[in-house]
Amino acid sequence: MPGDRRSQRQRAVSELRAQGRYGPELRDVLPGFVGLGLAVLAPVVLLIWLHRELGRPGLVLGVAFLSAATAVGLRWRRQILRRRGGHYTPAELDRLSDGGLVKAAARMLGRDGWHVTDLSEPGAPRLYARDRKGREVDVAFRPAPTDTDEDAPEGAGSPAPLREVGRPGIDGLIRLVVHRGAYSRTDILWASRQGGVHLLDGAQLQRWAQGSTLDELGLPSAG
Repeated sequence: MPGDRRSQRQRAVSELRAQGRYGPELRDVLPGFVGLGLAVLAPVVLLIWLHRELGRPGLVLGVAFLSAATAVGLRWRRQILRRRGGHYTPAELDRLSDGGLVKAAARMLGRDGWHVTDLSEPGAPRLYARDRKGREVDVAFRPAPTDTDEDAPEGAGSPAPLREVGRPGIDGLIRLVVHRGAYSRTDILWASRQGGVHLLDGAQLQRWAQGSTLDELGLPSAG
């Protein structure tokens, strides 16, 4: 019966959708097709209008403008794809907010094969990551120093003392503390007495962002 065949097909489609194996519907792909059509049509309309208004010089001007816009767009797209892949230049790192640095670190961990979970809480950014070897890393972030912190006498500490961001976690975790700047001798001595605490300073952060792995930067094998 036609009705039975229709109901069977609907059930089959429902099952495929539940399993994530059924392709997108028209309403899912229509916006993309419309956007693609506009992206192709708009330059053509612009060239026709310029040629009509200005003649050959307008056409040359339009081609030059579209070529420059295309070059800028391709460059911008490459930069976005590079950052999403976990690669950043020193200048890009400097422009990141504290929250942006957390996102960048998560991308860099993912780039190197770590499975990342964001455990951040308000005022306490934190990442947990696990690699194929079973190693577990607890990543904390020391806030970037403010002008007040930089003018303070040595030993006064940053807004979040190292002992707070590097506080002990679950046994067996490697504790990694990321900082844009340099650690003081007091910081390094404190970390060396804790066991399992690895400090990543600004210079190492730049190397990590440019493609070095945490292993190449001296990440310990166990906590």
